[in-house]
Amino acid sequence: MPKRVKELSALEVKRLTYESVLQEMRDRAEKNGRPPPSEHELPLFKAVGGVPGLQLQLTHGGGKSWIFRYSVNVGGKQKRKSLGLGSYPTYGVAEARDRARDAVRLLDVGEDPIKVKQANRDKRNAEATKPTFKLAVDSWATANPHEFTSEKYRLAWLNSVYAIDLLQDRYVDQIDDRTIWRALVPLVDRSPDLASRVAARIAAVLRWAAGERHVTGENQAETDWLKGKLKAALKGVKKKRQPSLDWEDAPRWWAMLNDREGTGSRALQFLAMTATRSGDVRGMTWDEVDLEKGIWTIPAERLKVKNKGEHSVPLPTAALELLKSLPKIEGVNWVFPAIRGGQLSDATIGKAMKDMHSKDIKQGGSGFLDKESNSPAVPHGLRATFRTWAGEQGFSREHAELALAHVFGDDTERAYQRSTFIEQRRPMMAAWAEYLHGKATLGNVVEIRRG
Repeated sequence: MPKRVKELSALEVKRLTYESVLQEMRDRAEKNGRPPPSEHELPLFKAVGGVPGLQLQLTHGGGKSWIFRYSVNVGGKQKRKSLGLGSYPTYGVAEARDRARDAVRLLDVGEDPIKVKQANRDKRNAEATKPTFKLAVDSWATANPHEFTSEKYRLAWLNSVYAIDLLQDRYVDQIDDRTIWRALVPLVDRSPDLASRVAARIAAVLRWAAGERHVTGENQAETDWLKGKLKAALKGVKKKRQPSLDWEDAPRWWAMLNDREGTGSRALQFLAMTATRSGDVRGMTWDEVDLEKGIWTIPAERLKVKNKGEHSVPLPTAALELLKSLPKIEGVNWVFPAIRGGQLSDATIGKAMKDMHSKDIKQGGSGFLDKESNSPAVPHGLRATFRTWAGEQGFSREHAELALAHVFGDDTERAYQRSTFIEQRRPMMAAWAEYLHGKATLGNVVEIRRG
């Protein structure tokens, strides 16, 4: 049985010095008839008792620290190891004994204290580099600028996710589908459709976090449980449509628009003739237009549907004449630039539409209202106006949907149908432009007022 070491008091430990321990070792060697140890600068060790293996390490310069010495079985052989327990007097003798007892408990259950300590350190380091959800959102946005068609859309996207307060300060690996649902509940009550879109945005951020090895396993924003909750919330909710202009009232509306001045009005005219989106027209650059072939090609990265590829628009003669009439500003590539040369704002086009509605009412008219909602028509609703007109005139569904840059048909149909039927769509767009100008058949183009 090993000799029991005297348990030193806190005061006795405080009085220990490198020199006193060295002298003690010399006295013991002389008493046992062994050569005395020489004075050297290697550390000395003094057992302090209380826990077998606990020792105070002393250096020649006066430094003191705690060491726990133990043995583990490695390949059938006992291997001696030393576990550091901290410096003295930062950790007193009582604390050192508590730490040594913790190590003994690990040994009792077959754990190596040094390996456990390293694993805990690695975990802390990993936690220190793991981002909160807010930081993950920022990192995702920086890594995916192509996901945003405009600065306005980028800010709206980010703000919708930042508004989910419950998630912001949580580490990404601490977010589960129940937490996401609790965070979305207030938004679900106000706007289920928006809640569904925000859930998809949260999923995109967590997908990035998984790619960076910050989280593992199933994407918690895409679990069947959460999808079921959102589906139930959306059930019976009618999606709000953008107010559209009655197609039969379109020529009257166009006549008023033709009398207006300004870049916003010209952009609205071009938007109406091409049945495109406001962002497509406002972001349009001269290098996207082939005036000789009469084709405007919108790059894939500027389209709302990201997996569609670029969208080619056959331009009717009136649209080409409008483009040729526009002044070009040196150093500015926008087709419809703002007054100071930057990109035209969505509000500028929207204001032109609102002003026309107000003016018509002031002149004794009924304004330009959506038939279903009785709300004033908006620029985006002109796409629905075109689509209804195309259906009424007997143009094919396929050509009309292609004109709107919509994805239609099942997966098999889309896989085999690669043509965009640009030339087949050209007569349809020409007929639409003629209709807006108040003509039922193709003929001479009505002159468009220059802004």
